[in-house]
Amino acid sequence: MNYILFDGSVRKQLLPFTFTRPVADIRVGILTIREKWERLLMTTTSTVTEDYLSPKWPMVEMPENIMINASYLPTPEFLAQIEDLEAHQAIFHGDEIVAFFTLEDQEVDFDNFTQLELQGDVFQLENTWDIFSKNGEAIAADFDLITKNRDSEPISTSNNVLSAENIFIEKGAKVEFSILNASEGPIYIGADAEVMEGCMVRGPFALCENSVLKMGSKIYGPTTVGPFSKVGGEVNNSVIFAYSNKGHDGFLGNSVIGEWCNLGADTNTSNLKNNYAEVRLWDYESEGFARTGLQFCGLMMGDHSKCGINTMFNTGTVIGVSANIFGSGFPRNFIPSFSWGGSGGITTYKTIKAFEVAEVVMKRRNIEFTNDDKAILEQVFDETKKWRKD
Repeated sequence: MNYILFDGSVRKQLLPFTFTRPVADIRVGILTIREKWERLLMTTTSTVTEDYLSPKWPMVEMPENIMINASYLPTPEFLAQIEDLEAHQAIFHGDEIVAFFTLEDQEVDFDNFTQLELQGDVFQLENTWDIFSKNGEAIAADFDLITKNRDSEPISTSNNVLSAENIFIEKGAKVEFSILNASEGPIYIGADAEVMEGCMVRGPFALCENSVLKMGSKIYGPTTVGPFSKVGGEVNNSVIFAYSNKGHDGFLGNSVIGEWCNLGADTNTSNLKNNYAEVRLWDYESEGFARTGLQFCGLMMGDHSKCGINTMFNTGTVIGVSANIFGSGFPRNFIPSFSWGGSGGITTYKTIKAFEVAEVVMKRRNIEFTNDDKAILEQVFDETKKWRKD
């Protein structure tokens, strides 16, 4: 069977992260949504997404296909329904299409399908803040999936450990002279990752492959540090995608950081308003600040964005793609993509300069900044022009 993940109707609610990737490639828990499905289905998947993303994430259609709404994460009941799905059947969650069986070149009309209701618990990403607020549940599910019938590498006796049975260390990882408390949730240390001396970690926590937790870090779960990232200072209930750095002191709380981001030394995010009021976040669809229902919400930062040392972010700040923020004072709590500046004023960050930085940053990790990457960022630049003032 051929499986295809499609973005679904909530894509705009997951901006800025879906400016530069399909919904399927959002990381929540230890794995991306795509990686979860591929492990469980034991096959690769392709993607239906925005036209400008399709060259990098193409759709592969075969005679028989099952389409899956990528905003819905796999649960045992949902997986069983997917595996039992037959031709001309579709699974719905209320009015939302969740999955359907289609033949190659078939014209899909759901009025002619047998419509089934999604069974069991529903695990869906509907908003950006779900990425951190549902991260604990996602870490637990991924931990069980990844570690089932496997043995952890030994935990060094130099560490102080609580609930060692909830700790899994992959081959090549280094963890020495640190405190690991997995009594409130699992701790997963990926292959060739390193927890440097003096770190204090309270699960749920995932340090993905080849990532580094700097000396003396304080981590409160549920927190995920994606592959090839470096993190230091204090982090609480946040998700950091791959290839991003928060290498120094400073607080990051209830936040999501995209790929290829860098937070300068002593960057701090506020995650609670002084009046304890509900946090509102910029909503790209309504072009206004939307209610989140959350008291704690920090920073949403899109791919390739960066900030200088001592940057202070207000509660509920949204930063687009490829922004460069610096200077004293608090920047605005919505910073459009390709912005350059801070509280003293913002100008447009020209693509030619942004591309030069992206190429250098990615080359340091032996990854090519491709023509597809350039085309995606050019499209984002054009789409977000209306929010920049110059």
